[in-house]
Amino acid sequence: MRLLALAAAALLARAPAPEVCAALNVTVSPGPVVDYLEGQNATLLCHVSQKRRKDSLLAVRWFFAHSSNSQEALMVKMTKLRMVQYYGNFSRSAKRQRLRLLEEQRGTLYRLSVLTLQPSDQGHYVCKVQEISRHRNKWTAWSNGSSATEMRGVSSHPVERGAFLGISFLILPHSLPFTTDFIVISFLQSS
Repeated sequence: MRLLALAAAALLARAPAPEVCAALNVTVSPGPVVDYLEGQNATLLCHVSQKRRKDSLLAVRWFFAHSSNSQEALMVKMTKLRMVQYYGNFSRSAKRQRLRLLEEQRGTLYRLSVLTLQPSDQGHYVCKVQEISRHRNKWTAWSNGSSATEMRGVSSHPVERGAFLGISFLILPHSLPFTTDFIVISFLQSS
């Protein structure tokens, strides 16, 4: 009996141990900074690539912080079983109705929508992803990744925004080498 136990222990010792917590490639777009008008709907995309295991599942969490110095708060999570859960202040009815987390492409693209933007929505949004699968009858985290963007709000009131909205440059090729013509186009707000 003792010999059998020693043989089993030797086999287990040779079994490769799982490599835990390598990095997933996670990217948030648009970013790193995006401007929205108050009252608009904002869409942030969390792209995930380089999963370690083909059969793994992903848990996707979005965090929010008012500034880069403030503590992140968990807003919403899509579990490994693709259930959406809301947390903290974001679980209250008014906030929850303005947040949507959807899986756009299975295991690779997740969309967070913040509806009817308010000044309090300005801040840093962080997408954190964890790759999970069953290993020896337990859920095991194989890799993690995160990415962030800053959402800035612009008031929809003309006086607060100012009349000038922006300048665009259009570069047109010229027939002579090393010369370029610039055309400046200004957009003015109509009242």
